[in-house]
Amino acid sequence: MKYLWIDEYCLNKKGLVKDYQMEWQATRYLIEGKMVAMIGQNKEKRDIISLKIEPTYGQFLRNEYKDIAPGYYLNKEHWISIDLNGDIEDDLLKELIDQSYSLIFKSLTKIKQKEIESKS
Repeated sequence: MKYLWIDEYCLNKKGLVKDYQMEWQATRYLIEGKMVAMIGQNKEKRDIISLKIEPTYGQFLRNEYKDIAPGYYLNKEHWISIDLNGDIEDDLLKELIDQSYSLIFKSLTKIKQKEIESKS
């Protein structure tokens, strides 16, 4: 995996916690129990990160980048999986992590959002 900064980048987001899902052999990044990102392997044993994405943008990305595929073992319309040994630029991957975080954060109640934002 060439994107060694992912763990630190994710954990710097307010309210995000990390766990390891043994049966999936995957590291998950969650906010209030909702998954923002998951790092694991696909059936070809390639390292991937799966992120939630707006469906239209997700389709565009899958068409534009060979290293972005429909979400592996996730809803193919709302999730993408990115090959972590591929050629996706750091800036794009950070943008996609940010968008996934934003989509999940906005799905939380206003009370939970304020609670998370108020933590330092």
